[in-house]
Parts: sequence; structure tokens; C-alpha cells
Amino acid sequence: MDSDDGFMRALSAHDAAVSQLGLPIWIGAEPTFTDRFSEAPEWLFCALGEQKRARAEAVFARLAAQYSNAAVLCCVGRQYEDEETPRWNYGLYARRDGGTVWKGPPDPLLVETDPPAGAEPERTAAYGEAFAKKLNEKLNEKGFTAATLQPPHQDRVVFRLDDVQPNVDTNARPALLRMPLGSERIEGVEVCDELSPEGDFLVVCVDEDSSMKIELPSICDVELFCQLLDLISQTANELAIPSIRLGGFPPPIDDTISWMTITADPAVIEVNMAPANQVVGLWQSLKELQTAANAEGLESYRLQYNGEESDSGGGGQITLGGPSAMASPFLRIPGMLPSLIRYFNQHPSLSYLHAFASIGPASQAPRVDEGVRGTTNELKLTLDLLSRLGNPSPEVIWGALASFLADPGGNTHRAEINIEKLWNPYLGNRGKLGLVEFRSFRMGPVPETTASLAALLRSIVAMLAAHRFDEPLIEWGNELHERFSLPFYLHRDLRLVLDDLRRNGFELGEPIVKYLMRDKDLVISRFELGNTRVEMRRAMEFWPLVGDVSMQRGGSRTIDASTHRIEIRLVNEQNPESLDGWTLGYGNWAIPLQGVDDDGTIRLIGLRYRSFVPQQGLHPTLPAQDPLTLTLSHPDDRHWQINLHQWEPNGQAYPGLPVDLTDARSRRQARCVVKQLHRAPDAGQPPRQEAIGDHIVDLRWH
Repeated sequence: MDSDDGFMRALSAHDAAVSQLGLPIWIGAEPTFTDRFSEAPEWLFCALGEQKRARAEAVFARLAAQYSNAAVLCCVGRQYEDEETPRWNYGLYARRDGGTVWKGPPDPLLVETDPPAGAEPERTAAYGEAFAKKLNEKLNEKGFTAATLQPPHQDRVVFRLDDVQPNVDTNARPALLRMPLGSERIEGVEVCDELSPEGDFLVVCVDEDSSMKIELPSICDVELFCQLLDLISQTANELAIPSIRLGGFPPPIDDTISWMTITADPAVIEVNMAPANQVVGLWQSLKELQTAANAEGLESYRLQYNGEESDSGGGGQITLGGPSAMASPFLRIPGMLPSLIRYFNQHPSLSYLHAFASIGPASQAPRVDEGVRGTTNELKLTLDLLSRLGNPSPEVIWGALASFLADPGGNTHRAEINIEKLWNPYLGNRGKLGLVEFRSFRMGPVPETTASLAALLRSIVAMLAAHRFDEPLIEWGNELHERFSLPFYLHRDLRLVLDDLRRNGFELGEPIVKYLMRDKDLVISRFELGNTRVEMRRAMEFWPLVGDVSMQRGGSRTIDASTHRIEIRLVNEQNPESLDGWTLGYGNWAIPLQGVDDDGTIRLIGLRYRSFVPQQGLHPTLPAQDPLTLTLSHPDDRHWQINLHQWEPNGQAYPGLPVDLTDARSRRQARCVVKQLHRAPDAGQPPRQEAIGDHIVDLRWH
């Protein structure tokens, strides 16, 4: 059976199990893509850049070409504090039933613009005034009351839904002469249409060099919006306009509409996918998107010179909700969000195993027990108070939990379980959508990873909908950042989650589980010492903020990433008794190895060390421990030295970035140099007490 077929069967089984619950759980995703070979600022840390916009347009054009019945919209995007104007935002507006939304000329992005060699480029006629006049006529014929503005602004049309004649006096109503959307800073949380709340809808018809641009008003009703698009397309066709760009305010959306956008984000382009009502559909859309991105030289992952694998740099958030705000499982079932918070608290693997490099309190997605409160006591009280209400309103749910689902600075956007779009009164139209966003996921290297994570989250929500989870919160203490920094314990914890799902009727098939058990990119080196296998993996590290956080403006913050953590695992399935004799040494320290499994075939320890000295960071007097030199010894007089280098062991420059994943993994393996010693190393002493944790030894104390 083809691997795609097996994966499809597993996703279909998941969708069938959730559908039997009778509770619609929709899934959204925000894949991000980068040029992994580029070192231009726009592909490393900046949000905006001309090349990025051109590449995003090319990806978008490939996707839009597959949906001939959809409308292409270039709407005003998000505004960020340190940026002068809103970001560009390309969207695809389609009916979920396949019905036609747009019958007019294509968007310029979908038109071949390069003239034949030697040909003079054609000048486009000025259509603005004629377009506004004809659109005005069609609106009045359709039963609206419409009027154009007086010269020199006769390329603007105002219409109303009632019989009141629009007031087009620009002296009395200066909003009629507003600047083009996206050309000025947005004041407040989102761009606002001053006219539409009064029942006046302004359409601006703008001539561009090779096409026309129509700025659409803010409209809340889908059918009215589609009716306006139909009249605009008729007008454009009758005037034989070759191409037309639709823009303006974001369009209205309901469960009949599919709305996908592409925009800019630091280091990546971000795709806000149209929510899917089944994971099978999400996976198919993810594959289409990956194909389009790859065709334009963009990838969902990065490879570092030394072979380290990382995500695209923009994250891979997943959102759950319903076909409408009040149909969201988090609002239909008032106990759902408290159950979810309790369940995530019990299972750190959901927070860390698929996380990006920077995790913990200083990250973009801290856990609720790493966040704004120093202890879990206040959260325990809040959850108890909510349970007493029985049926709390959306306002109460959001108000009670928003302060806890935030980072230590109180930013509700930076939270692992993000509810800023659940029922937020401070976020305009974007705030009350019934959505919960899971922000702790890095961008999956392949569409199957993202689809598998979506199935996992959706299964957990379905399970909690059928079986409320009231287990008390666990105060993990140091164990959270020690035991659950190691891949071994994260895998073990995730298997407990999968067992819960199986017992409750939401088992995930093996093809899905394969992608959930993230491991390949964590492996640094594997080698055999006699009949014992040694495995070294990158573990999770919790990098701290540097300096005065209050002085760090904008979206980025300085962290100290110089500390690395590795897991060393010794495995001997044939002769597990021999594992008792192994000793691990660092300098004059003898580091104990821990037994972690019932059959005694594994010994384990986690190590922290400083891999480089940062320009700005903690402990400026602490030198780098590179290479990290360890010894492994066995009583039968076998001894090895292991040197783990951060770079090419001979100090040579790499010929370039790894060409592919195989090349990257080969470079990681080569960084670990093992040689046999002819005599036993000196007997060591126990590490300093300050360096010893339950599962981690901090070599920086050496």
C-alpha cells in the first residue's frame, strides 16, 4: 500500500471518529515558508522585503490559478507597532460549495505581464471615471441607492441599502476622501470604515499602470458582498478591462466561505489557511501549498551549516474552533477550555516535543504554568470558580482565563494556548471568533507532520468534549524543565496521551503516530561501543531573556542561546546487565547514568553546557565548552573519549549550507568524534551539588 494511502486511511478514520461525536471541530493552520539558502534580512529576521513580496505573489498566483471561481483580494493587512504602514495581504475568497464568486477579469498577478521581445508596452486607458459611472448605474438598477462623488472625485461611488439618497458632500463628510487603504498607519487594533456603520458603502475605482484597482468597503454580510462583486465583474467585463485588482477592507466570512491569505512575517511568508472541517481536507490543502512554495524555491525548514535542522523560523500554529463563533466547542461546552488547560498541564509533551528552538517563559508560547503567575495557585482557584458556575458565558470564560493564558509580561498573544480570538472585547472584529490557537508548534517539515498534529489536537478536544477532565493541576517545579527537556520522557509522555485517546475511542493510526514521534532531527550521533549503542540527541533548552525586557521594543527580544542541552542514551537489549558498569566522565567529574525503563535496557542522562560565548548574554566570564569532551568507561577495561564539536571538527569552513536532509545529518554525525583510549581515565568525583538535578547535570558549574 502506498504511504500516502495509509496516511489518508488513518486521517479518514480520525475524521470518522470525531464526526460520530456530533460536534463540529474545525481546524486552521498557519504554515510558514522561507528561502533557506538566502541570508538577506527579509529571510532571517525582517518581516518585509521586495523579494519576499515577489516570491509570495508567485506562490499565491500558483494557488489562485487552481480556483477559477474564486475572487482574488489584496486587502489591508495587519499593522505592527514598529512598522510605518500595514503589511501586504493577498487573499483567495471562494465558496465552499464550489459556486462562482468572481466572473470578471483576472487579477494582475494571474496575467502574463512580460511583453514580447521588442514590443512596446501598451498604455492602459483611464477607466476610473467610466467604471464608477457604470457601476453606479448597475447599483441603482439592482435596487440600491447610489451616487458618484462630484469632480474631481467622480471615480468614487457611494451606495446604501435603503431608499435614502447618499450624502456625497465631501466638506461635510471628509471620510469620503480617505487615503488609499494601506498607505497610512492604522490607528487602533484594526482598520475601521467610518462610513459603513452609517449605512454608506464607498467603492473607490483607481487607475493603475496596467490594470484597475477597486477598493471595497467594509461589509458584514456575505451575500451582499458577493452581490457587489458580481456587479463589479459585470462592469469590468462590459468595459473590456483586461485585469482588475480587488482590495480594501477584509471581506466577510461565514461557514459558506473559504478564505485563505498570504502575508509577511519576520523571516518568512505566512499562509493563513482557510479552516477545514476535516483533517483530510487540511492535509490536501497543505500538500497543494507545499508544492506551490517548493516550486518558488521556498521551504518549510532550515538547515544550518553544522547540520542542525530547524523550522522555517515563523512557527506553525494550529487553530481549533467551529463553523461559527457560538458553534465553537470552546463556547458550546463551557467546561472545555478548563479541561484543556488541565490536560495540557498534565502532559508537557504537548508543549515541548514539537516546539521551536526557543521554549519556556521567555519564548513566544510559554505554558500556562510558565506564564504571568509565579505559581499555579491562582489558576487553581480560577478553574474551581468556573466549575461552580456550571454554564459560564463567553465573556466570563475569556475574562477569567485571559490573564493566565499570557506570557510573563501579560501579553495574551504570546501564550501556548492563545485565546485572544475566543471572545476578546478589545480586538475588534477579530476578537470574538470562538477560536483557540495553539502556538507552541514549530513549522512541520512536511505536510503530514502538520496534519498529524492537527489530528492529535482535534482528538484531544473531542475526547474532552465527551469526558470532562477535572484532574488537579500538577505543580511540576524543577521537573518541568528537567525531566521534560529530554526526548525520552517527552516520547513516553506522548504515548500516555495516545493511550488516553485509544481508551476513549479516538485512537490515532500508526501512520499518524509516526509523524507525532518527532526524533530524526533531534539525533546528533549514534555509534556502537561493543554491543552497547550510544545515542546522543539534542534536548530542549529554556533560553533566558537578556537585559531590561521593558526596554526591548517591537516583536523581537534578546535571549541568551549559548546554553545547549543534550541527552545521552546507552542501549543494550542483548545484555542489559552490562549497562550497570558504564561510567560517564567530564573532566574530574564522574556523572551517574539513570535507569529509566522496566526491562533495564536503557541508561540515560541529560547534560547542559555552554556551546559559545554570546556577544550579549548571561555569565560573560564563562568560557565556551567546545568541543564538549566526555569519556565512557566499562569495567572490562574498555574506555572511549567522545568529542562533540559545534562545528567542523578540523576547524575548516563548510563548503556551503547542506544540500538536503541527508547531508545535514551526515554533518551532525561527523561533529561527534569517538576514539578508544588505551588506559582508563582517572577516577572521578561526583559533580558539585549545585550542578546536579534529578535528570540533568549542568556542566557549566565545572
